[in-house]
Amino acid sequence: MKLHLTGPSEHLLTSNIQITGSKSESNRSLLLQALYPTISIQNLSNSDDARVMQKGLKISKGEVDIHHAGTAMRFLTGYFASQEGKDVILTGSKRMTERPVKVLVEALRSLGADIEYVNEEGYPPIKIKGKKLTENKVSLPANISSQYISSLLLIAPSLENGIEMELIGKITSVPYIKMTLSLLGQIGVASSFAGNTIKVSSKKQVAPVELVVESDWSSASYFYSIVALCEVGSKIELGSYKKDSLQGDSVLADIYKSFGVETSFQRNKVVLKKERIPELTILECDLVNAPDIAQTIAVTCLGLGMGCELTGLHTLKIKETDRLLAMHAELSKFGAKVQVTDRALLLEPSNGLKSEVAVDTYNDHRMAMAFAPLALKTSFVVNDAEVVSKSYPDFWEDLKKLGFRSKEL
Repeated sequence: MKLHLTGPSEHLLTSNIQITGSKSESNRSLLLQALYPTISIQNLSNSDDARVMQKGLKISKGEVDIHHAGTAMRFLTGYFASQEGKDVILTGSKRMTERPVKVLVEALRSLGADIEYVNEEGYPPIKIKGKKLTENKVSLPANISSQYISSLLLIAPSLENGIEMELIGKITSVPYIKMTLSLLGQIGVASSFAGNTIKVSSKKQVAPVELVVESDWSSASYFYSIVALCEVGSKIELGSYKKDSLQGDSVLADIYKSFGVETSFQRNKVVLKKERIPELTILECDLVNAPDIAQTIAVTCLGLGMGCELTGLHTLKIKETDRLLAMHAELSKFGAKVQVTDRALLLEPSNGLKSEVAVDTYNDHRMAMAFAPLALKTSFVVNDAEVVSKSYPDFWEDLKKLGFRSKEL
């Protein structure tokens, strides 16, 4: 589906949007529920990723196809490896077979797991025969995707001796590790995170408990961008959010002050308001703990004519696409002068935007949603717009509530 996108006729916005539950929290909660059926979940994400995770957890033998869902690939690898009687081949889309899993597989093998590569060494598909894992000490490089680490932490309480994990080097995406440990704490699992060592205790049973999934902060980022690109006085309320969020992308509230957007919390809602015109010429931001909002921030800067120097982006090369190369290509279509390295994106300040270009989305939901707010400044086409269903199926409908106009081509 191609969408021709234009912004609302009025750029002074006031609206209220309810966003689906975080897929990061949802997939963690679903895995814990599979291990401990006494857990119930509220506000579960309606994303493709969460649906794929739910479906995969129910399979005991045969092929498990998780399509583009990287989180499900990492989490299910740990789950199947630790469950006696499971005998599966875990696979996905063509892009998924290009995303490395070697670090996680080696860590699980060190715990005693039985995992083999079906084709290329280090990449899916992988054949997993679940078994009882009795070893409990494991080490991993600290600068990898936190999903590898969380995959091990989530299964840790179900293991006979828990896990003692050593992270070697500087740790990436600490908030997502803390999210996992916080969820373990909510179900009564003891853990510690001191220096580069994480310990999780074993727990055979969990008392009945309800996990309430907070709405997705990554999804909120697109509305931060919209407010930043709107007139002063524009306001959007988003539900359901809390000030003491477990999600690393909640750093948006601080970052978007640089764009003149102030954040306030009212009951279970977050209120975004454009208070002033930004004065910065170039935004410098280290996103090592929140790389998923890099695309949104870069597009916001482009829409405001600002430059940016975004660093800490080394994990973006192994996402749904190589997001750094994709951003270089798509920002350039609008006339931007941009450079990327293997861990940074550098955008020069600019005046004016090309219109009626076609934004390619690379099977990456965040490419479609990150560029959408730019319709406030120029009209353009989004190719494969349905890709948003991976994390936020209602995205285009919610934009219509704000007055954005879209036409299928």
